[in-house]
Amino acid sequence: MQLKIAICDDCGEQAEYLAELVRAWAKKVRTEADIRAFPSAEAFLFAYEETKDFDILLLDVEMPGMSGVELAREIRRENSVLQIVFVTGYYEYFSDGFDVSALHYLIKPANADKLFPVLDRAVQNIGRGQRSVLVETAEETVRIPLADIFYAEAENVYVCVHTKEGAYRIRQSLAKFAGQLDDTFLRVHRSYIVGLGHIKRISRTEIILTDGAHIPISRGMYPAVHEALIRVL
Repeated sequence: MQLKIAICDDCGEQAEYLAELVRAWAKKVRTEADIRAFPSAEAFLFAYEETKDFDILLLDVEMPGMSGVELAREIRRENSVLQIVFVTGYYEYFSDGFDVSALHYLIKPANADKLFPVLDRAVQNIGRGQRSVLVETAEETVRIPLADIFYAEAENVYVCVHTKEGAYRIRQSLAKFAGQLDDTFLRVHRSYIVGLGHIKRISRTEIILTDGAHIPISRGMYPAVHEALIRVL
């Protein structure tokens, strides 16, 4: 498996330092890595628009022109699979990581102990992003990538699966449908399962997803949801 990894940082020394760490990680895990550095968000976006085949993006937050957060939001409009890792010297942007479904938020200076586990998890998530589930509606059978599922909602003897391509209504119990998913999903209410990677905000009573949906949380579930978010972030 060859990974295409981008480093976007306006500091050339920092970009080269991260590239050295990535090369050391790739050697350790015995994988090939095509590593490319970009001095600005605009430079990365120009290259990204050409192919859109990057797997991992190590992204600085504060850069001249377009910020890292703005770049991440632009990418997330159509790409939920690219693994975005913020690498920055500022804690105050942590909440923005939820908004753009960032994999992790590393505080500079990064080192092997911090970065290697994040890259390991990125590879796992890329594999999950390629997984899919078959859903059979009254009209058709559809293969849906797990990464494209926002949430599933129980409707009597049916389940409505809400995805990037629309909603699919299948005759199945929510428990049975949950059995086809992986640990990037969590049942947060007797009638709802959510994709953890699509959570934008959480409170004691509800979850707001990146598609704008408001999902209720069962009483007492907030700690479990918060713990699951920390695990995937």
